[in-house]
Amino acid sequence: MAAERVVVARARRRVGLLVGLAVTVLVSVVGGLSYGMLVRGQERQITRELAYTAGRGDPSGPPGCTWLFLLHDGQITGGAVPSPAGFPLAGAMTATAATGVPTETTIERDGTVYFVLTQTRGEDVVQAIFDARYQLADRRHLLLALAVAELLGLIAAVASGSVVGRLAVAPLADSLARQRRFIADVSHELRTPIAQVHTRAQVLARRAGAAGLPADYQSELNRLIGTTRRLGEVVNDLLLSARLAVAPGDRPAAAPVDLAALAEAAVVAETDRAGEQGVTLTLSRPDVPVPVSGVESALRRVISELLTNALTHTPGGGRIDVTVRRPAADVAELIVADTGDGFDPADRIFDRFYSGAGPEKRHTGLGLALLREVVTGHGGTIDARSHPGRGARFAVRLPVRTTPGPALPPLATPTTAPVSGDP
Repeated sequence: MAAERVVVARARRRVGLLVGLAVTVLVSVVGGLSYGMLVRGQERQITRELAYTAGRGDPSGPPGCTWLFLLHDGQITGGAVPSPAGFPLAGAMTATAATGVPTETTIERDGTVYFVLTQTRGEDVVQAIFDARYQLADRRHLLLALAVAELLGLIAAVASGSVVGRLAVAPLADSLARQRRFIADVSHELRTPIAQVHTRAQVLARRAGAAGLPADYQSELNRLIGTTRRLGEVVNDLLLSARLAVAPGDRPAAAPVDLAALAEAAVVAETDRAGEQGVTLTLSRPDVPVPVSGVESALRRVISELLTNALTHTPGGGRIDVTVRRPAADVAELIVADTGDGFDPADRIFDRFYSGAGPEKRHTGLGLALLREVVTGHGGTIDARSHPGRGARFAVRLPVRTTPGPALPPLATPTTAPVSGDP
C-alpha cells in the first residue's frame, strides 16, 4: 500500500535525521567546549602577564607584546620600545593616582585587542598594556578548524544516518512485505472454497423453495447466502489490496480503461436492486469515451463499492445520481451522489474497520478503505462530503489517459490526497 511505503520512507528519513542531528550536536558541543576552554585559558594568561608586568616589570624592557608606563611626580615615562598609538591612557593613570583604585580596560584598536591594567606601585602609578593579537589569531584558527570539523561531521552524519535508517527500518519493511504476501496467499486460497460454499448455499435455497420447506428454513439459507457473499467480498478486497501494495514492477499492468463505460455497466448491474428498494438510479455520461490508465478490475471495484454504499444508505423513495465528466482536459471525474442517510463529517469512513461515535455508530469494513487505496494508486484523489440526513457525495478524480499506443507504465504510487470532510 502506498501509505505503508510512505511510512517506511518517513521512518528512514526520521532515523537518519536523528542520527545526523546527534552527531552534529556532539561536534558542536565538543567544539564549543574547546573554544570556551581556549578563551578562558588565554584570558587567565593575559591577566597573569599584566599582573606580573605591572608588579615587577621594568619600563625600559617589558616582555614582548607588553608595554609599561610609569607616572612619577606627574610625569609619565615609558621604555625604549615604541608604544601603540593612543597609549598610555593618561586619564586612567591620573584617576588611579588620585583614588588608588586599580582599573582594568579592554580596547579594540588597529585590528587587535589591548588589555590595560592601571594600578599603584609604591608611591607611583604603573600602566601595563598587553597586545592580544596572537591569542586572537589562535582563536580564529580554532574556529576555522571547528567549522571544517563541523562540516565533515555533518557529511558523515548524513551518510551514517542514511545507512542506520535503512538498516533500522529494514525489518519493518520486510515485516510489511511478509504480511502482504501472507494476506495475498491466504486470500487466494480462500476464494475457491468460499465460492463453492456460496454456490452450494444457493443450490440448497432453490431446492428448499422447490420442496416447500418451512419459510424459516429458507430464510436461514438466504442469510447463509448473504453471509458467504460478504465473506467472498472481504477476501476479494484483501487480495486486491495486497496486489496494489506490491512493488510497481510487480503490479497488474495498467491499460486504457473507459471510465464512462465502466460506470454505465455498474449502473445497469444495480438497476434491478435499486428498483426493488424503490430507489431511482440515474447515469449522466458523455457520448464519447473517457479514457484513464489503470487496472480495469480495480476501477470496476471502485464504482461498485460506491454504488453499493449508496444503495445501502439510501431508503426507498430516494435517489442516486452517477455522473461521469471531464472538468478539465487532463482530469476525469466520477461522482456518486445520493439522498440517503449521509454521515457525520467527524466519522473517518475511509479508515479500516472504523466504528463511529454517537448513538448511531457507523461501522466500516475494508470497502471504502480499499477504494481510497485503489484511487490513489491510480494517481487520483477522492473527496467525500456529507451531512447527516442530507445524503452523501463521493467524487473520484483520475488523470485522463492521453498517450496513444498499448504500452503503458506501471501504476503510479502517489501520496494519498487529503479527503475533504474525511470522516
